Amino acid sequence: MRHLQLTMVVLLALLNSTALLADEIAVMTTDDLPGLGNPAADLRITYGDDEFQFVNLYLPQGDGPHPVMIFIHGGCWLSEFDITYTGKLAKALANDGIAVWNIEYRRVGNTGGGWPGTFNDIATAADLLYKVADKYSLDSSRVIASGHSAGGHLALWLGARHKFKKNSQFAMANPVQLQGILALAAAPDLAMLHEKNVCDGVIDKLMGGSPEAQAERYALGSASELVPLGTSQLLVIGDHDKNWRPVGERYYAAANAAGDDVEIIRAKESGHFEMIDPDSTSWKLVRDAAFKLLNIIPR
Repeated sequence: MRHLQLTMVVLLALLNSTALLADEIAVMTTDDLPGLGNPAADLRITYGDDEFQFVNLYLPQGDGPHPVMIFIHGGCWLSEFDITYTGKLAKALANDGIAVWNIEYRRVGNTGGGWPGTFNDIATAADLLYKVADKYSLDSSRVIASGHSAGGHLALWLGARHKFKKNSQFAMANPVQLQGILALAAAPDLAMLHEKNVCDGVIDKLMGGSPEAQAERYALGSASELVPLGTSQLLVIGDHDKNWRPVGERYYAAANAAGDDVEIIRAKESGHFEMIDPDSTSWKLVRDAAFKLLNIIPR
């Protein structure tokens, strides 16, 4: 019996050691983003006069019409991080038969960025898709929204626009209809992020103040306050994303409690960035999730 007890102690010690090592695995950081490369888009389409108001369109081969992913890059809503690190992702999806409507937009630090400019840019760029769908052989009946980190928040927000009243500043005559939302390491709870003072207080800069000072803005701009969205949602969350995983899990709890069709996909070998790298072991999760929302049968 004593021998068995000692064996169990050793096994538990080994398991705890393995868990510790797993928590300490090396993960990608912002320093790794330039190494992703930036494959050229097939087309650049402007939706405004500002230098950051454009869409990079990546098209699959063939005649189409092609299913579409609206993609929104992240980077703490800050001007320091732009669209370039998502080119590899967009090109990989296009190679798999999904047209990618990759949105650049004004961010905190850009003239016109923050509230309401950042949100208006996302809405305007997304709705432009309908106007050019026939021209570029895009299937406007098969559209999903996706985004990474701050872009994941904006993708979920885009899925909530149909709830806005007609007198809302973000209401549009013909908003894009989404078949689903694929949020990657999303940051959709702005009040929580304000409390955590993420990215050197960026939420106050984005929203023009705290949740108490700008309650109406947070009610319109934070995806967590807009649930249920009424749209299918897949949330890819990295097991090793210590800083951002909690906000995604809190959003999931709120959306699930509100009755949304929402699911977490655990990326067991991902931190915050691995899931946007087509060469990572986490990429298949992202690809398969996009296929699921668009009803695409994998090749």
